[in-house]
Amino acid sequence: MNGITRPFAFRSSDTPVLVSMPHSGLLLTPEVERGLTEQAKKLPDTDWYLPELYDFLESLGVGCIQANYSRYVIDLNRPVDDTPLYQTKTTGLFPNILFDSSNVFNEGKQPEQQQKEHYKTHIWQTYHTQIAQELARLKDQFGYAILFDAHSITANVPMLFDGTLPDFNWGSNEGVSCDMALINTLENTLDDRYHQVTNGRFKGGYITRHFGQPEHGIHAIQLELSQATYLDANELKHGVYKIDPHQQPLIKDQLQRLITSLLR
Repeated sequence: MNGITRPFAFRSSDTPVLVSMPHSGLLLTPEVERGLTEQAKKLPDTDWYLPELYDFLESLGVGCIQANYSRYVIDLNRPVDDTPLYQTKTTGLFPNILFDSSNVFNEGKQPEQQQKEHYKTHIWQTYHTQIAQELARLKDQFGYAILFDAHSITANVPMLFDGTLPDFNWGSNEGVSCDMALINTLENTLDDRYHQVTNGRFKGGYITRHFGQPEHGIHAIQLELSQATYLDANELKHGVYKIDPHQQPLIKDQLQRLITSLLR
C-alpha cells in the first residue's frame, strides 16, 4: 500500500483564530485515481481556490490548516464512523456519488476496505488531531479559540438543495457550535452586495459540530461560500474552474474583513 505524504499543510496561529480548509485538496492516491470516472477526474466538488482567496491569513497572523488530498480520497468533514449529518441526501466519508448524482468510481473500482482504513488513520485522524492540538493551544494562550471552517460550493446543486444558494451560508449547528455574538459580528460585517443566510441548508459539517464547544471556550463557524461569487460563470458552463478576475478582489476583500472582525 502506498504511503500518505503530507496529508495537510499547517501554519500555527498568532491569534485566537484558526482557519480550516478540509475540501480544497487536489491530490489523489493511486488507488483512487485509477478508479475514478471521467467526470470525477475533473474533481468537480472541490472547494476551488480557497487557499488563493484566503492568502491574506498569514499577514493577519491567522493560522491555517489546509487539506492536500481530495475529498474523493476521504472527506475530512464527515464523522469517521460515517454517521449521516443531514436527513436529506448528502455524500459520505468515502463519497460514491458526485453532487450531480453520477458515480465517483467506475463499477468495482472503489478502494478496498484496507485502503480506506489507511486513509482514516493517515489522513482523517492526523488532520483532526492537528486541529484539536492547535485549538487547545490557542485556548490556553488566549482564553478562547475560534475555528473558522472555510468551504465553497457551486450555486446550484439540485441533489442537495432547491433553487440557488445565497452567496454566504453560515453554519453554527443551530447556534450550538459558537456564541451568537460571533455570528452576529460576521453577519453585520458582510457587505450588502452579498446575500447571506445562517443555518439554512448548511448548518455546519462534522468539524464545526465536533469542535464547537462554546461552553468550554472553543467556538466553531462554517462558511459555505457560493462559487458564483468568484468563479467565471462562462467557463463554469464548460466544466472549467477559473477565477473571475473582476470578482476575485471584491470577494478577497470581503473575506479579509470578515476574518479581521473576529480578531477584535
